[in-house]
Amino acid sequence: MIEWRDEGAVLSMRRHGETSAIVEILTAGHGRHAGVVRGGAGRRMAPLLQPGTQLAVTWRARLEDHLGSFTVEPLRTRVADIMGDARALAGLNAVTALLSFALPEREAHPALYARSITLLDLLGHADAWPLAYLRWELALLEEMGFGLDLSRCAVTGTRDDLVHVSPKTGRAVSAEGAGAWADRLLPLPPCLLGQGPVRAEEIAEGLRTTGYFLEKWLAPALGDKPLPGARARMVERLARDG
Repeated sequence: MIEWRDEGAVLSMRRHGETSAIVEILTAGHGRHAGVVRGGAGRRMAPLLQPGTQLAVTWRARLEDHLGSFTVEPLRTRVADIMGDARALAGLNAVTALLSFALPEREAHPALYARSITLLDLLGHADAWPLAYLRWELALLEEMGFGLDLSRCAVTGTRDDLVHVSPKTGRAVSAEGAGAWADRLLPLPPCLLGQGPVRAEEIAEGLRTTGYFLEKWLAPALGDKPLPGARARMVERLARDG
């Protein structure tokens, strides 16, 4: 029998049989990991297995490659904290869906895990989480091997007046370096460079840029799966609500 203990956040839950559930959890030390929770679809357990809930888990299986089973202890529920906030719920769904989409199973990503937990904790702060989410998408691209280089202009080498990103290379381009090609480049809002204050329009521009690389770079590497619809719904919600 193989057994380990860890902590993590629920990414998804689906019914398994009459009363059990298969729960996918992003754990600190074992990455994205699934297991059966006995009684997980029942009245008492199902509310504790919603996306974003922080759990202490024990996983057991006869063999390493088996699905195995979880016993869980809730540490923190997040859905209840943001139930009345449609924007934050959309953000929660986008985060958990993208993690399920992008991360390989059973491979630890401790830095991204820590950043993801911080972002989930920020969802109750309406003014803070959209920018944190945008920067989280940059971190996700970096973790998956598709990091953008926003440090200097790819054409001139300057660190000043960086306003575009090349869709071909993922490198920053200055206004001078863009020249006549500016309309073919992606936006690089100041908030992606850590410069503020941040306007809603900048968040939208940044999400257009990170979304391009998620769709054109990351998704093809994962077998051309379409990006989760939850991300598009979140972007639409942010654009609608401002």
